[in-house]
Amino acid sequence: MTKFTLDDLDAIVAARAKSDDEKSYTRKLVNRGVAKCAQKLGEEAVEAAIAAVQEDREELTAEAADVLYHLLVVLNVSNVSLNDVMAELGRRTGQTGLEEKASRPQE
Repeated sequence: MTKFTLDDLDAIVAARAKSDDEKSYTRKLVNRGVAKCAQKLGEEAVEAAIAAVQEDREELTAEAADVLYHLLVVLNVSNVSLNDVMAELGRRTGQTGLEEKASRPQE
């Protein structure tokens, strides 16, 4: 089992987003702005969903990794910390999913 964590990936994304490395994909993506980062996240999420429906375990694994990476990039450019997201998930686990959903403001 790997010891690599989302915190590790988040730190790598943050460092590369601020780097001067012209060869960094993360830096290039971040420099294109939140809209492009969000577009990439959406594309990867769709690809992951397709892999799941096709029951392609290997492809789903690869696409899920892409989704997590691109989500962290979007969080980075949006100034939302992974810790804040994890805190929100922790808050939600104090009740059932249906209770949590019902407690959200109606739009």
